[in-house]
Amino acid sequence: MNKKIVVIPIVVIITVFVVNFSFDSSEEESLVFHATLADPNLYTNGVYTDTFTVDKGEYSFRFVPNGSSPNILSIMLNGENFDFSEDFELKSTSHQTGISEYFTWEYNGQKIILISEMQQVSIIINPNGNILGSVSVDILEN
Repeated sequence: MNKKIVVIPIVVIITVFVVNFSFDSSEEESLVFHATLADPNLYTNGVYTDTFTVDKGEYSFRFVPNGSSPNILSIMLNGENFDFSEDFELKSTSHQTGISEYFTWEYNGQKIILISEMQQVSIIINPNGNILGSVSVDILEN
């Protein structure tokens, strides 16, 4: 059996595990929104929608993408006194080791947002047709 075929899935699983579980408890307490989009049934007419309440402050996006995640992930946030829209683009980075090659992924785009006052916000996440690719989206209070 080819060593690359065995090593690559193991490296990917370890990378996903480390990314998901390496955040300290203070970050977990600042989580204001979370969605794991891994099921086409979560979408209505090709988009995911939800609402949540935010306080005045600075917030940031955190993503857990993988190779099957949407190439473009469009996110809109709308509140009474707030509008935000960004098309996040998936970028892969190749990593070479002595015996294998593996990839990591991240979304590029404006990840910091400022909210001027407490309000209810609606979020629309559009995977631009790729409802089969999985991705987790978090919004954290900084």
